[in-house]
Amino acid sequence: MIDLEIPLGKRTLKYRLFEMLPAAISYGALLLIVILSLISPTLAAVYLLLVIVTLLVKSIGIAIHTVQGRNNLEAAQKVDWHDRLADLEKPEDSFNKKRSIRSREFAFYNHIDNLRLMTADPTAFPRPSQVYNAVIIATYNESYEVLAPTVESVIKSTQSSKRIILNIAYEERGGEAVKETVHRLKREYGNKFYAFNLVEHPKDLSDEVIGKGSNITFAGYFLQDWLKTEGISSKNVIVTTLDADNRPHPTYFDYLTYEYIVHENRKHLSYQPISLFMSNIWDAPAPMRVIATGNSFWNIISSMRPHALRNFASHSQPMDALEEMGFWSKRTIVEDGHQFWRSYFYFGGNYSVLPLFVPIYQDAVLSDTYLKTLKAQFIQLRRWAYGASDVPYVATRIFTSQRNVSLTGGIEKLIRLLDGHVTLASVSLLVAFGGWVPLLINSEASRSIPAHQLPEVVSMIQQVALVGLFITVFLSFKMLPPRPERYKRSRTYLMVFQWFLMPFTAILYSAASALYSQGRLFTGRYLDKFDVTYKATKESVARTKQVKGKPLDKNS
Repeated sequence: MIDLEIPLGKRTLKYRLFEMLPAAISYGALLLIVILSLISPTLAAVYLLLVIVTLLVKSIGIAIHTVQGRNNLEAAQKVDWHDRLADLEKPEDSFNKKRSIRSREFAFYNHIDNLRLMTADPTAFPRPSQVYNAVIIATYNESYEVLAPTVESVIKSTQSSKRIILNIAYEERGGEAVKETVHRLKREYGNKFYAFNLVEHPKDLSDEVIGKGSNITFAGYFLQDWLKTEGISSKNVIVTTLDADNRPHPTYFDYLTYEYIVHENRKHLSYQPISLFMSNIWDAPAPMRVIATGNSFWNIISSMRPHALRNFASHSQPMDALEEMGFWSKRTIVEDGHQFWRSYFYFGGNYSVLPLFVPIYQDAVLSDTYLKTLKAQFIQLRRWAYGASDVPYVATRIFTSQRNVSLTGGIEKLIRLLDGHVTLASVSLLVAFGGWVPLLINSEASRSIPAHQLPEVVSMIQQVALVGLFITVFLSFKMLPPRPERYKRSRTYLMVFQWFLMPFTAILYSAASALYSQGRLFTGRYLDKFDVTYKATKESVARTKQVKGKPLDKNS
C-alpha cells in the first residue's frame, strides 16, 4: 500500500514550506492592503476592489447554488427511496412496469435508466438483499441523552434495521461513565439490529494523535475481523460514520444503498449527505444559531458543486475501499476532509464524492453556560479550519516525480483548497475594514479619488451582497424545525434579528479561527489533539442549572 500518512514529528523542508503557505497568503493579503496604502492609496483601492468584485461574483454563484440545493434537498426527501431500492431486486420486471410512466419526481428518469442498465448487465450490480450498512458511531464522553436519539434515528430508518450493523466506537479515556452509557444502549437497543457491537479504543496507542480518526479506524479494523467471522463479503458493506449527535434522515440508508448499487465504480466513490446543524437550533444562543445556519447552507451549496465536494463530518464509503487504504488517518484531527485526499491519492485520482440530497441532522454548539458555549464554538471552528494542514499533504504529493495523479487536475484541486482557507481567513476582514485603511494611515489618501471614495463604494457593494443574505434568511425559516412549546413567539422574531450578528461572527469566529489555525501551522505548533465539542441538550443544561440553583433562561 502506498504511504498515505501525515508525518509525525519533524517534517522535511519542502513539507514545512507548504505548511507555512496558507498563513503566508492569508496574513500577506491583510498586510498587503497596509503596504499598498503606504505606497499608493490608489493601488490599495484597486486591490481591495478586485477582492470585493471577486467576492461579489462568487456570491452570485452561491445564491444560485443555495436555491438549487435547497430545491434538491426538498425534492429528494419526498422520494420513496425504499420503493426505488426494492425495484433493484428484480430490475428487469421493474423496468418493464415503469418505463412508460411519466413522472416529475426527483431523478425518476435516472431511475429508469438505472433499471435499464441493470437489466442489460445483471452481474455488474449487487442486489439490495446482498448489501449491509455498517454504522460506526464515534463517542468520547457524550451522555445517554445525546447518544440515544442517534441510535433511535438509525432504528427509524425506512431500511430495516436488521440490515444494519451498528458499532459504537467509544474511548477508554472517556472513563467509566461512557462505558456504562454504551452498555446501557446495547441492553436497550441491541436486539433491534443485525448486530450491535461495542468497540473500546484503548488510550495512548503509538503512532496516533488523540482524535476521532484513531477511534473509528480502530473500530474499522474490528469490523473487518468481525465480517470475516460472519462470512460477510466486504464488497457488500457500506460504512457510515456518525458523530454522537447525528440523526440521519429516515430515508438516508435506502438512498445510500440505492446509489451504491447503481454505480459500477462504487468502490471509487464516497457518499456525502448534507449536514444540517438544526437539531437544537431553537435552544442555541443567537451567535451559534447564525454560525450553525451558515454552515448548514454552505453544505447545501457544496452539494451543488460535485467537482469541488469533499468529505465532511458524517459520510459513507465502501468497506472494501476502506480496508485497502487502512481506513482513516490516525494522525490528524480533521479526518473527514482529509479522507478525501487519502482516497484521491490512493486511487490515483480515480475518486470522487457523490452528493446525497438528504440531511443528517446535527446539533449547533451548546454547552451548559453561555460563556462555555462561546468558547466551544471557537474550538470547533478552529478544528475545522485546521483543514489547512491538508495543503502540504496535497502539495508534496503533486509536486513530486512519484506523482500518481494528473498534474493539472491536482494543481486545480490544490488551488481550490488554498482559496477556501485563504478566503475564510482574510476576506471578511478586508471587506469590513479595508476601505478605511488608506484614509487612516496615509494622509495623501484624501487626494486620491479612488481611495477617498473607497468606503462609499464598498458600502454600496455590501448592500448588493445583502440580496444573498435575504435569500439565506428566507430559506433558513423554511428549514427550521417547529418551535418548541417552551418558547414564546418572540423567539421567532429573534431568529430574524440574529442575522445582524453575521458580520461579527464572520470576523470573531470564522476569520479568527482560520488565522489562528494557520498561524499554528506556520510556526510548527501543531494541533495534535481532537478537542471534543461538548454536546449538551436542553435537558442536560436544565439539569445542570437546577443543580447550581440557577433559573433556566428561555431568551438567550
